Amino acid sequence: MDDGRIVTMLPEGPSTGIADSYAGRSIFITGATGFMGKIMVEKLLRECGDIQCIYLLIRAKKGIDPGQRKEEYVKNIVFDHVREKYGDRLAKIRLIRGDILSEGLGLSEEDHRELIDNVEMVFHCAANVRFDQHIRQAVDINLNGTIRVLGLAEKMRKLVAFVHVSTSYCQCNEAVLEEKHYPAPQNPEGISKMVSLLDDDILDLITPRLLNNLPNTYAYTKALTEDIVYHHRGKLPIAIARPSIVTAAMKEPLPGWGEGTNGPTGLLIGAGRGVIRSMHCNAEYLADFMPVDLTMNAIIAIGTERMRNPRKDDVMYYNLASSSENPISWGEVLEMGRSVLNENPFCFALWYPDGSIKSNYFYHLLCVIFFHYLPAYLIDFLLVLLRRKPFLVKVQRRISAGLTILQYYTTKEWIFRCDNAKALYQRLSHDDQKRFYFDVNEINYETYLRDFILGARQYILKEAPETLPQARKLLRKLYIMDKIVQIALYACGLWLFWTYLEVITGSIQFVFDTAIVGLRGSSASTTGTIRQGL
Repeated sequence: MDDGRIVTMLPEGPSTGIADSYAGRSIFITGATGFMGKIMVEKLLRECGDIQCIYLLIRAKKGIDPGQRKEEYVKNIVFDHVREKYGDRLAKIRLIRGDILSEGLGLSEEDHRELIDNVEMVFHCAANVRFDQHIRQAVDINLNGTIRVLGLAEKMRKLVAFVHVSTSYCQCNEAVLEEKHYPAPQNPEGISKMVSLLDDDILDLITPRLLNNLPNTYAYTKALTEDIVYHHRGKLPIAIARPSIVTAAMKEPLPGWGEGTNGPTGLLIGAGRGVIRSMHCNAEYLADFMPVDLTMNAIIAIGTERMRNPRKDDVMYYNLASSSENPISWGEVLEMGRSVLNENPFCFALWYPDGSIKSNYFYHLLCVIFFHYLPAYLIDFLLVLLRRKPFLVKVQRRISAGLTILQYYTTKEWIFRCDNAKALYQRLSHDDQKRFYFDVNEINYETYLRDFILGARQYILKEAPETLPQARKLLRKLYIMDKIVQIALYACGLWLFWTYLEVITGSIQFVFDTAIVGLRGSSASTTGTIRQGL
């Protein structure tokens, strides 16, 4: 059987049209230390070798100078291929000390001058992607941070493209999401000022009114941010990319590579470890996710398209979603994922991974009580008896909070119009389509989910491929334990049923007998009254 090793052969060859468009240019990237940002930097270094300079806005770390920070950054496994084959290109990375939360981005005068004199393209990827973030933090990072980046971009003398990375879900209240401008729910500048003036208690009270039909502060602040970017048309050559749920890499730089446990990745790990047994979801609704390499390839291509059309009076919109062209339902994702997890389980699991999705919320709630919380309380109680620190109830509370947020997206369905993105891909040369691939029809979901799960094992949980035989043994033991417990529970239920059957039937008989006696007495009384009347 395959040992689960993840390998990839990266294409080699001459530069392409997209690569040529970046030749000799200096670009500025925010959010470069994040999941998506790393993939963009790696791809530009590998495929656009003649790029002049890549400026990365990075917060200073106490006690670490920029040289050490850069060395730490490029040591990430994502850059392995570039380090080995194009090591000299790493010199093109220039770290800029700054902070999206600071006025003027916290830039030194020297760095500020260098950026406005040299930068020709801006990719604004920085964002707080936590759905449960307090509105103050969400506004400061997503809205105010973007305002600060726009302010810097307006001063850049050579700017030919400003690409803002948004989300497909910033207009969740729309059933059909077009590649066009949507007005903000409120005035962005007004919200920014209001949030800065009010204290947290008042903000907590008014947040539900502000969000209205939007599910969380992330979607809300992204909607505000898009609007403020749109209103810089005429000043900047703007393009807005709206990816859906961004997930692990499909091919490059490593199949299945991902970071963090947000969204589907956390759900996958929780289910694989047996702690998530139920999820509120409509199995027939379409799932929509974009592998990170397809997403960043598309965004790089969008940058090329924007610089080739440098008009400042329009805004280019691109929805980057998969369900319109290559649909798959949540039910299909679950079944494929279950099959792959059974073949490639995790080394550590609390119970056999056999959860399911429920379309009925109350049935799901019942399952959460019996299969999430009751076992958690039982295990924590046993840990206390053993003088160990209890932890599982706390874990389940965090899981429930995360599921509540995610389930908004699994119990609704949207139609994403991706005509602009599709047309852009079709205009690319054959070489560009091969190197900067983002055709969602290329996603083979079975292969992708297998790589996704193996990638989660290897890169997030740090479980080496060599541990798979051991993990499979554990899974077989958990399966046997799960069946024993199920049989014991069914047997206990039957025993209780037969034990108390006589009591139950006797009680029912007593109720019927009492009712019949009562009816007879009532009938006799009524007859006597009628006779007296006669």
